[in-house]
Amino acid sequence: MNSVVYLTEEEKRRLVARVRRLKGQVEAIERRLEAGECADQLIQLALAVRGAAGQLAAELAALHLNDCVQTCMVDREPDPEARIRRLVEVIKKLAKNT
Repeated sequence: MNSVVYLTEEEKRRLVARVRRLKGQVEAIERRLEAGECADQLIQLALAVRGAAGQLAAELAALHLNDCVQTCMVDREPDPEARIRRLVEVIKKLAKNT
């Protein structure tokens, strides 16, 4: 696995906070399921989780794109085609899940 060099400490802090909020939302769904809450409320919560996860994925993709451009264009990546192929795969996955 590649080293994560594209994240600043501030970006890491912000992303971890976003993941923790997402985790809290999922745990809320679990608690409400166990309590037997109405399905329409659970659906609403599940859609909120899906939206939050999508935002997290989009933010990570933006950071990845920035890293790829920096590495390929500025730092002269030795194999830019492979790096670009990986980036395209990430974008395809992101588009497929939106």
